Amino acid sequence: MNSRDVFSVGVGLRPTHYPYLEGKPDLSPSWFEAISENYMNSEGRPLEMLLRMREDYPIALHGVALSIGSAHGIDAAYVKQLKRLVERVDPFIVSDHLCWGQSPSGQMHDLLPIPFNKASLELIVENVDQVQNILGRPILLENISYYLRFRESDMDEAVFMIDLCNRSGCKLLLDLNNIYVNSVNHGFDAQVFTDRIPVKLIGQIHLAGPSQEEGFLFDTHSTSVPEKVWQLYESVLRRGASAPTLIEWDQDIPGFDKFEAEVDKATSIIQKCENAVGPIEFR
Repeated sequence: MNSRDVFSVGVGLRPTHYPYLEGKPDLSPSWFEAISENYMNSEGRPLEMLLRMREDYPIALHGVALSIGSAHGIDAAYVKQLKRLVERVDPFIVSDHLCWGQSPSGQMHDLLPIPFNKASLELIVENVDQVQNILGRPILLENISYYLRFRESDMDEAVFMIDLCNRSGCKLLLDLNNIYVNSVNHGFDAQVFTDRIPVKLIGQIHLAGPSQEEGFLFDTHSTSVPEKVWQLYESVLRRGASAPTLIEWDQDIPGFDKFEAEVDKATSIIQKCENAVGPIEFR
């Protein structure tokens, strides 16, 4: 891994920005996040670009197909493919989502919610243990946006995530936009929810913007970060969070200058919060 220090704020590596990034301009982001599945079993331009960026910037790998909540266990072949990519890229973070998306009949290609109860907790602790043993490193799991809730859920979501981290050794990829989306759609206080998450369990933070339709919010990553999410971010920093932060934008992707404007805003909030986030040493 290169020795460049990371001062908190990165962006997603997206093909539409390859031509601009190939010029190696002076960039605001300190690191980049790549979608793991886009680079597995690949020897084409995407992997070439990832390895090129890797020469100058730390890289995080973020997956969408681990299906850590699957009742049928993990897909060992998939995790071994991920391990080969991890060995090649040497990312400072490996993450995926606290969800399921695969069954014996195939891949659902979606991030589906889990019931928050003891049975799910036991299952996912076991799955996380298997994944971390194969990879030889801890992983981060992201709280997702969800548009239904299970009658079988008898645990609070925050308590579920805290117990999962404490028992498995994984950490949270705290997606503040997802908390905001869920709070609007399901009628709870996003600030109260966020305040309950111990900062020591936060390994990374995601910021993004949702879309709205018929009174509901959808986690589309298609707009600028809304003010409410910025407020949640500042509150987490003021509690002492020191996790790398990512600006997500996956639909209606603008020019890279818009990404940099969001990075600059996040950086200004960091600088405003005393003793919040400092240079992070990656090893």
